[in-house]
Amino acid sequence: MSRTILLIEDNEQNRYLATFLLEKADYRVVSAEDGPSGIALAKTLGMDLILLDIQLPLMDGYSVARALRSIDSLRNIPCIAVTSYAMPGDREKCLAAGCNGYIEKPINPETFVSEIERFLKPEKKES
Repeated sequence: MSRTILLIEDNEQNRYLATFLLEKADYRVVSAEDGPSGIALAKTLGMDLILLDIQLPLMDGYSVARALRSIDSLRNIPCIAVTSYAMPGDREKCLAAGCNGYIEKPINPETFVSEIERFLKPEKKES
């Protein structure tokens, strides 16, 4: 059974690359192009992980992360910032907003999947 990842990313090329890499690794990817749609999807979608761009239309990723963390059912879902913000303090700002991790863009296609897998809980084995 494949695991589900919610990708909140407004850039079509970034969405395409991340989706391609994740689907190739047998993940199911559901995408949202802005913060409010991402939050709405997160409330109804059973997902294992959220990948969150910080520069989003309508609502920035920091606000999205804080909103996701305020919802009880989503509080323990790993949320990883995937962002081009790479100045000193940007990682800390993402973590302070509620993200569990931080990956700089441009993503490295060779390591991207393994980077996010560090945040996934091991799958339960069926007996």
